[in-house]
Formats: sequence, C-alpha cells, structure tokens
Amino acid sequence: MKGKKKTMPKNDVHEEEAPLPSEKVPSPPVSDSDSDSDYEDSSADDGESSASLDSLSESELEDDSSENGGSSGNVEAEGTESSLDEDIVNGEGSGSENSDLDQQVVESDSSEDEVAPRNTIGDVPLKWYEDEPHIGYDIKGKKIKKKEKQDKLDSFLANVDDSKSWRKIYDEYNDEVVELTKDEIKLVRRLLKNQAPHSDFDPYPDYVDWYKWEDAKHPLSNAPEPKRRFIPSKWEAKKVVQYVRAIRKGTITFDKPKEEDGPYLLWGDDSGSTEKSNHLAYIPAPKQKLPGHDESYNPPLEYIPTQEEINSYQLMFEEDRPKFIPKRFTSMRSIPAYENAMKESFERCLDLYLCPRVRKKRLNIDPESLKPKLPSRKELKPYPISCYIEYKGHEDAVTSISVEASGQWMASGSSDGTVRVWEVETGRCLRRWEVGEAVSCVSWNPLPDMHILAVSAGQDVLLLNTGLGDEELQNQIKELLWIDSSTASDDSGDKAPSVSWLKDDKHMGLRLRHFKTVTAVEWHRKGDYFSTVMPTGESRAVLIHQLSKKLTQKLPFKLRGLAVRSTFHPSRSIFFVCTKKSVRVYDLLKTKLIKKLDTGLREASSIAVHPGGDNLIVGSKEGKMCWFDMDLSSKPYKILKCHPKDINNVIFHRSYPLFASCSDDCTAYVFHGMVYSDLNQNPLIVPLEILRGHTSSNGRGILDCKFHPRQPWLFTAGADKLIKLYCH
Repeated sequence: MKGKKKTMPKNDVHEEEAPLPSEKVPSPPVSDSDSDSDYEDSSADDGESSASLDSLSESELEDDSSENGGSSGNVEAEGTESSLDEDIVNGEGSGSENSDLDQQVVESDSSEDEVAPRNTIGDVPLKWYEDEPHIGYDIKGKKIKKKEKQDKLDSFLANVDDSKSWRKIYDEYNDEVVELTKDEIKLVRRLLKNQAPHSDFDPYPDYVDWYKWEDAKHPLSNAPEPKRRFIPSKWEAKKVVQYVRAIRKGTITFDKPKEEDGPYLLWGDDSGSTEKSNHLAYIPAPKQKLPGHDESYNPPLEYIPTQEEINSYQLMFEEDRPKFIPKRFTSMRSIPAYENAMKESFERCLDLYLCPRVRKKRLNIDPESLKPKLPSRKELKPYPISCYIEYKGHEDAVTSISVEASGQWMASGSSDGTVRVWEVETGRCLRRWEVGEAVSCVSWNPLPDMHILAVSAGQDVLLLNTGLGDEELQNQIKELLWIDSSTASDDSGDKAPSVSWLKDDKHMGLRLRHFKTVTAVEWHRKGDYFSTVMPTGESRAVLIHQLSKKLTQKLPFKLRGLAVRSTFHPSRSIFFVCTKKSVRVYDLLKTKLIKKLDTGLREASSIAVHPGGDNLIVGSKEGKMCWFDMDLSSKPYKILKCHPKDINNVIFHRSYPLFASCSDDCTAYVFHGMVYSDLNQNPLIVPLEILRGHTSSNGRGILDCKFHPRQPWLFTAGADKLIKLYCH
C-alpha cells in the first residue's frame, strides 16, 4: 500500500474541492480560538469533500500526503482544515490530537505559496482588449477567451438563489468570479473597523522597562535645578499682556452665551414673533374670517332673507352675490353637513400652497414730491412770450435770418432768390438784393463797425456791403471787399482750386465760388475769418476763409461722415464740426482733434455753443435736442424730446440764460439754461414757453430762429413767407 499510488481518489479531491489557481489566496494566520469554530463551519459546509474522503482509508491519505509533500488540491493552502476534516469524517480524531495538529501548523510568508494569475499580460490597461474576443494570454501563450456575460436579469436571479453570492467578487483581470474564504472575510471586516489585519496582533503591548533600577547607586543626571523652575517667566508675562490688549481692542472676541427662549403665546399671531425677524422673507399665512351672526344655526330673524331676496340674488353678478345664505334650525342635531366644506378646504389649501405671498413695503409718497423742484417761470423772466412784429415782403419761404451786432438791423434770405435788410423796431425794409438763386444762409459780421453780410446761394458765397455806417466806415469796407483779379487759394496743393475769389460788380462785393453747394456760413468772433460747409464727406467739405488776405484753407483733418454745420468757439481757438452722427472738436493752433462727442442721434441738423464755451446743444431731424457738458462726458448730459418733427435750428442767447429751438411743427420752444461757474453743480434746464403763430407750407414750418443780441427777443423765419419777432 505504501509503494502504490491511487490517483483516482486524488483526482476526485482535485475536481470537487480544489479551487482554480487564481482563486488561491494565502489565508492569514488564525488564532486557536478562531480555528476551532472555523473548522466546524468548514466541515459543515463542505459536505461533498467529506463524502469523497469517506472512500479513502487513513493509510492512503498518509501515502498521498507523503508523496505530494502536502501540495495536492487545497490541502496545501488549508492544511489544518483538511486534516481535521479527515479525522472528523473517519471518526479517529480526538481533542488532544487536534491541539497537536494546531501546534504543527507552520505559517509561511514565502512567495512560493502565492498562486500566479492565469492571465499573463502584465500591467497593461484592460481597455486594449475591449474590442478583442480574448482578455489575454496564459502562461503557455494561448489566448484566454472571454466568457459570455449573463443577462442582468439572469445574473440577478442566480444571485438570489445563491446564498453565497455576497462572498463572490468578479475579477476583471482573469475574467472569473472569485469566492472569498472566511479568513479573508474576517480580514476585510477587521480592516473596515480600523483594526489590525491579524487577530493575534496586539496594538497595545505591555511596556518593557529595560533599565534596571534595583542596583542603581547614582542618578541619571547630577545637574542642579534650573533657575527657571522657581522664577516667573517673562515671556509668558509678555504674552498675557498681548492677549489683554487684543481683547480690549476687540480683535479677540468670545462667544456670547446663548439666550434661552422665554415664554411665548402658544395661540398668538405669528406675525409678531421673533421668527419674523430671523427670517428675511417670512410671511405669515392670512387668517380666515371668523364666522358672524349670519352663520349661526339659529340666527336672528332679520338675518334670514326672504324668498324674494333669494330670487333677486340670481340676477346679481357673481362677484356681488352673497356667498352664504343664512338658514335657521331648531336644534344642532338637525343641522346638515355643510355642502361646500370640502370645496372650501381644498381652495384654502390651494391658496396657501400655490398663491405666492410677497412682502411689499408700502411707501406713502406724495406724487408731487417725485417731480423735480424747478423754479417758477415768474422768477425766470424775462423771456419771449408773444408776437410783437411781423416782417412781410418775401414771396417764398424765408430760409435764414441774421441780426446785426447792435441789434438795430436784421437780414433775411429767401427761396425767392432775394436778400433783405430790415429795421428791427419799425419793420421797414431798408435794402434788397436779387441773388438769382435760392438763399440757404445769411450771416452778419459780428463786429459792430463791420457791416458786411455773407450770403450763401448755390455754390457761391457773396460778401455784400450793406451800406450802413458813416463815410469813413464805408471806405474801410470797400477797401476790404476790393480785389484786383480772380485768385484761387487752397493750401492743399491740389491742381483744381477749392474756392475762387471773384469780384462781383453787380452787388459791389466779393463772390467765392465753391466746388459744391454751400449750406451754412459762420463768422469768427474777430470778424476776419468765416467758415463754409458743404454736405460732402471729403476733407475739404469745411473751409475756413480769411477776408483780409483773401485766403482759403481746408481743415487738416479727415472728417468721418457728412458735415452738417460748423461753428467757432466764442473765446478760444477751437473749431466745432457737426456731422450727422457726432460732433468733432478741433484745436486750430495745435491742429489736432481734442474730443469727439457721440450724439446717439439718427441725423443731426444744427449746433450751437454756449457763450461760456463749455456747453453746447445739438438738434436732430428726429425732434430730439442733446445738451453736452464737455467737462463732464462725451455723452449727452440731457436729451430733450420736445418736437414731434425735424428740428431746423438751435440757438443760444449771448447775454441771457436762454436757448431756443425751431421745428417743422410750426413751433419754437424757449428754455432757461443756466450754467454755473461751480463745476460741482449741473446746469439747470427749465422749459419756459412754446411759441406758435406760423403756418405749415409744403410740410415745412419754422426754418430758422435767432435771438436779439441785447434783448430777450426771438426772431423766427417760417415757410409761410413771414418773419416774426417775439418779445417778453
């Protein structure tokens, strides 16, 4: 028997009891107390292994164990467990033999006990094998085919039927299911409890004092006691002083003791509780109306309506109809159930749940207090109110007017091709010139002794001698308007001249021939320079002319957009050019752009500068007027929407805080515009008066307006061939 080998029983043990190589995990050492219970559990669970062991005799098992060196099946991994099972099955074991076997258990930490994984691909990502039919290669180099995955429903049913499914773990590396042993489960549980993996490990061993104190004759240190042990510490005293100062300054704060809640009304209103102050958006639910006398089961007779009153309720609107009709019952036992109880309860729940409740702060504000506090119009007098004189004589629409510096004379130009000079106080027409073309603009020289009138008609600008003044002044004017021959002056260096200075023998003046139609003429405050504007996008659309030297110069700047109007600064060498979208401010001495004002308008039509020079207004063809404070911003300070139609002109008064605008709606608006010397105070703008009196002609209304230089009077020129003077 000892020399023979029986392989069949050994194969049975391998097939039924031995796990796969990948399932072999070296179990941790187990204490004596735990091993007994484990042995009993393993013997009870492994019924099949015990049955197979019944067919083997004790001598055969000894021969197998001696020949194989204890390495067959799971005998090597669980030697103690298998040997005990054999003894228990054969009935030959005893308590003393079990203890001897426990002492013979030898634990090995060598790597030989570990079973190599079945898959030999190494540390390679498994994603590389997602699209492959295999998961890797075994030790012989053969492909390991992937197992067919069960349906989720099938796997769920299999786990329900299997009582040991909670001990199984899927190994992706080897594509198999591994069942944990009891020792491994115990090890995992101890790790989850933050304990040592092995139960025989003592985290708190007894202290071993390696120094012998019995025979010691000398102390470890013979140094004297230090002085710091009986003298107060200076460092601690400094630290205490720092803490005290920090507490006094408030940098160190202590938690305040919590105040206990005092008594409160159990059935009180929630709106007055402290919870209201603690919650920002806390809003108590509205209270229901308490029942009154009419809802009593036995109300007084005067509360019970008659049948006629009940019939009249049906003719009323549902909002006005009473929601409850009182009824009378002899006793409470005869009161029926309220028919609308469920409905009203449901509606009440909907009101509390769906209707949003928002806390609104009710402000008792007088609407009059929201209006800006403006001064009374009586305090802002004088300003033009009513029409005083009408100037008649033109046969077509009066397009432009201009007042002489002294205020005694006024010039006007019309579409009938004539220019007239009027006496302001009497309305008498002093002189009349036939230009031959429709006049677009007339402008009087600002010097009181220089009675020269600039008239733009078509492509020509005429400089006319009005004939006013004494003989000496007339000689100076004739000398200024005299020229030998036609000359061209243009600093741009182009071959074609921009302007030709010609002598006009018909009107005894000068004629400046431009290359395009001239729409506006503006004089400089010194009376020697004037500018002309042509509605083009070229750089020579705005020209500056010098009368004394008969020179013309174009702006050394590139305009962006079509030029509409231009004007000079009242006291500085600054020039304003108004295009359809913006206003450009240039310094003529430094020849550079100072500022660009964005109007935000669809199309600007006119511009006027305040006598102080820091504010200006721009009118547009959409009825808006923008006030700019150049010291404040490049955006409009105020935008006034006053006219429903196009604004044709805006103008400032020279000495009074007034400005005005005229429009095609046949009205002229007069405003009070006070500009303060204090830069911290904004300008005051107050609307004063709306002047009416002109009639519309061909869709045009008031085409031009000008202030009297010394009086608060306003001249208006309309398409109805009239010029009107409005006085205070």
